[in-house]
Amino acid sequence: MDFRVFRRVFKNPAILSFIIFLSVMGPGIITANVDNDAGGITTYSLAGAQFGYSLLWVFIPMIIALAVIQEMGVRMGIVSGKGLADLIREKVGIKITFLMMVALLLANFGNVLAEFSGIAVSAGIFNVPLFIALPLAALFVWLLVVKGTYKSVEKIFLLASALYFSYIIAGFLAQPDWGTAATNVFIPHINLSTAYITMVIGLVGTTIAPWMMFYLQSSVVEKGISLKNLKYSKADAIIGAIIVNIVAFFIVIACAATIYSSGIEVNDVADVAQALMPLAGQYASILFAFGFLNASLFAASILPLSTAYYVCESLGFEAGVSKSFREAPVFHGLYLGLIVLAVIIIMIPNVPLLSILYLSQVANGLLLPFVLILMLLIINDKSIMGEHVNSRLFNFVAVATALIVMGLSIGLVISLVI
Repeated sequence: MDFRVFRRVFKNPAILSFIIFLSVMGPGIITANVDNDAGGITTYSLAGAQFGYSLLWVFIPMIIALAVIQEMGVRMGIVSGKGLADLIREKVGIKITFLMMVALLLANFGNVLAEFSGIAVSAGIFNVPLFIALPLAALFVWLLVVKGTYKSVEKIFLLASALYFSYIIAGFLAQPDWGTAATNVFIPHINLSTAYITMVIGLVGTTIAPWMMFYLQSSVVEKGISLKNLKYSKADAIIGAIIVNIVAFFIVIACAATIYSSGIEVNDVADVAQALMPLAGQYASILFAFGFLNASLFAASILPLSTAYYVCESLGFEAGVSKSFREAPVFHGLYLGLIVLAVIIIMIPNVPLLSILYLSQVANGLLLPFVLILMLLIINDKSIMGEHVNSRLFNFVAVATALIVMGLSIGLVISLVI
């Protein structure tokens, strides 16, 4: 065997860059894909089922907005070596940070409940008893963190991200009208009805959430990505934003091509999976239901983890997947507590889950503008970011993105309250 060939191959700049990217890849793709959680998939499904192809244009600005926000997160994490909660505490003090932490904790717990309710819905689709499905899911997500290191956990999360391609397959099986879909991507068909505007706000609101910014930055810091590899981490963040929106795009067209076209009324993902069977075939229905189970289980692992990260960072406690229970008792205790409490609540008969989810969405909508403002203040602080502050052009794009997201978030809160 001529090893000189291998040496020449690995000295190739393009191949070397790709290898480095693979070693850095993870935080951006994982964080973005978790946003296709139980609530997200439900929103995308209803968008396609109720409005057909007419909302596909929204995905282009959503890709740009999510890519900008994720890039800012990885840049702050790598340059400062600190999580977002750490930086906020240093920027505005412990009192404001503590108040934000409490609000995020309550909002995130509502989201954790949503993920375990998604697992419960999936269990019903596959005829698995609730008292078996929920404890097994809780045990799995707990063991994943307790017994794993950051590297091993990240590999499992990347595998879960790859399983979202089941929705892309389901989209093709639905045999959509590709010409109409393409037209609606590039030529917006906007109407000013309350239902349409509320759905647009909901699509953006479910794509960009406060917890994402904290988890992304904390995972970048724990992974230990060096400043020289910043460009590869930026690529990871941007690719993640693109992938998550492609998956969501196929969820919408799968439902638009089948359920919307047939005029069937659906209210949740279980209805969607059932409706797809006669319209797009058994395999499309199974793939859709499997994707929902994967998304719920995936997000049920990440959201408590995100919460544990920013609570510990805010209060100055040790945090990290690679740390043992003795090294980070608050981190691991909070992660376990959120999971156990969520399972107990979901298993209570007649629990007012819709009210809980409603309040968590209101909290997310209220908190997102404040988190974005703080991110912009930090990323433009030369004492923190040095030469890596936003350029004028990028600052313009970031500020515009923040203003649009803030406006939509405020609109979402108003639509939920009225």
